[in-house]
Amino acid sequence: MIAAAAHPPRSTRNCSDVEWKARTDLAAAYRLFDRLGMTDLIYTHMSARIPDTPDHFLINPYGLMFHEVTPDNLVKVDIDGTLIDPDSNHGINPAGFTIHSAVHHARPDVGAVIHLHTDAGMAVSAQAEGLLPITQHSLRWHNRLAYHAYEGIALDLAERERLVADLGGHHSMILRNHGLLTVGQDVPEAAVLMYYLEQACRQQIMALSGGRPLVYPSPEVCEHTARQYEHAYPRAGVLEWDALVRWLDNGTGPTGPR
Repeated sequence: MIAAAAHPPRSTRNCSDVEWKARTDLAAAYRLFDRLGMTDLIYTHMSARIPDTPDHFLINPYGLMFHEVTPDNLVKVDIDGTLIDPDSNHGINPAGFTIHSAVHHARPDVGAVIHLHTDAGMAVSAQAEGLLPITQHSLRWHNRLAYHAYEGIALDLAERERLVADLGGHHSMILRNHGLLTVGQDVPEAAVLMYYLEQACRQQIMALSGGRPLVYPSPEVCEHTARQYEHAYPRAGVLEWDALVRWLDNGTGPTGPR
């Protein structure tokens, strides 16, 4: 079966241009992480706030795998969990609603939220020291990474207050014994941050598996590098997103579990 284009032609769906852009970007993110093997069957989720109706956000239909998500079948929901498209054929993952509604409600600066259960991300989430400052990728998060203690599957709406308190103003968080979460002004930012956070976790697991002493940059170099990420480059997604969409559309590039 030929996959749909990452940014397909505008459908007949009755929505604004900005909502359609959010739909196409979010659907492309699902395809991206499917291509990278960063999925957990039907159980992880990404969301995008609709800019012209900011109390509404889009999330994947519960029961579909990442490669099945399209701009048209994304589910629109409000902060209280009401489906805005009542004729949708699918509901949403209750744990996904808990996590995404918490962040969208507490952080009006956030346009997209990504939560994944990757192998490396879950492995690092179970390590007491969390993400170590041992690679250039990991130094983006030096003193800039939040942590949230595991409370079970995120079905208790009361957890939302604790989750957003732990996230604070950060753009990335490790959910202990659970996985990774990134947020961004838009889907491209959250997606690229997630890609590199997972890369940092993979590199940590590989380095630790070597059984040899690790080299740690000095705290001064760690902070310098983190500031370089913040000030010497455009924010995540600005330069990378168009290239990622081209990769999805032409079908070339790396595939498989990362």
